[in-house]
Amino acid sequence: MKGRISALVAVLALVLAPLTAPLAASAWAAGEPAVELSAPQAGTGGSITVTGSGWRPRTLLMILICGQATPSRGVIGGTNSCANADGRAVTTDARGHFGRSLPVAEPPAPCPCVVHVATVTGAAADADAAFQVAGHPVRPLPAESAAGRLSVLTDTRLDGSSGLLTWFGAPPRRTLVFTVGNVGSSPVKDPLFRVGTAHGVFAPQWDEQQWHGTVAPGGKAEIRLPVELTAGAHGDYTVSLEYGGKVLAEQPWGVGRPWGVTVFWVLACLVVPAAVFRVGMAVVDRARPRGAVVRHRGLRLPAVAPRLPKPPAPARTRSTSTTSALPWFTPDTDPGTAAGGRLSAPHEDSPATPTKGNT
Repeated sequence: MKGRISALVAVLALVLAPLTAPLAASAWAAGEPAVELSAPQAGTGGSITVTGSGWRPRTLLMILICGQATPSRGVIGGTNSCANADGRAVTTDARGHFGRSLPVAEPPAPCPCVVHVATVTGAAADADAAFQVAGHPVRPLPAESAAGRLSVLTDTRLDGSSGLLTWFGAPPRRTLVFTVGNVGSSPVKDPLFRVGTAHGVFAPQWDEQQWHGTVAPGGKAEIRLPVELTAGAHGDYTVSLEYGGKVLAEQPWGVGRPWGVTVFWVLACLVVPAAVFRVGMAVVDRARPRGAVVRHRGLRLPAVAPRLPKPPAPARTRSTSTTSALPWFTPDTDPGTAAGGRLSAPHEDSPATPTKGNT
């Protein structure tokens, strides 16, 4: 029996899902997100239950207790007036409803206080419910001027891109572009804005910038303000726009890491030691004595010319010069040939050679 009932409930859910989805979408399109509290007042250390309806389905919301705020005027000081460390996140269901327990904490700004609920992703939407933190100081809100008042009409955007110098650590630059409208009864001339940049969960660093121009009552104008970070900045940043003590818009900004700086230091760690080593070796070569044997490139023996013993001089042999024999002498009886190969006169005791006479 229980199995049949559960199956019937599942079938009804599938049949009614297409009908409930348009209802949730229409409630979100009507722009009527609402917030309700289980108690209008509580002390620090306690908790309250926050419920909501009319929100976009499957949307991440942030719940905070903020000071110097009312449901009609909103959070005047922005999230800087809220107890951010004690906030809670919640995701709406398919019908745009949620319920979440919230611990009570004192905000940094005095009351009047509200429980502020705002979207984290997607289209911006927020709602406030009046709440009193027991024992927290109360201070009146600043008087609202009846003069001209500016309101942001369109979503803000950041124009520009990073160049080659930014890749090597130059300060990232963008232009904050938004359109404001004058909802007051008098013109607004040369409005003074505050542009803040926050890194992660840290508080923003504010910079005052004045826009030169006049916005007539009921008129609108496009405003462009420069935004610049410090050199070498990278990570997730949030750009906030404030006017008249109230935060008008916030824009996320993801800044890439300057990898050129990393490449430079890696090359420096490789090139500098090699250059120092070469210079040191050159100094060592110049300071080394010329008779040194050892060099850094290997073992080198001193230049010594080998001296070998001279071979004995060959014995001089007397060469006999052969002289052509005279026609009337034979080679053996040539009177001009001596023992030493030189011609010499005949000795006195040598036998006379007979001469032929006439017979």
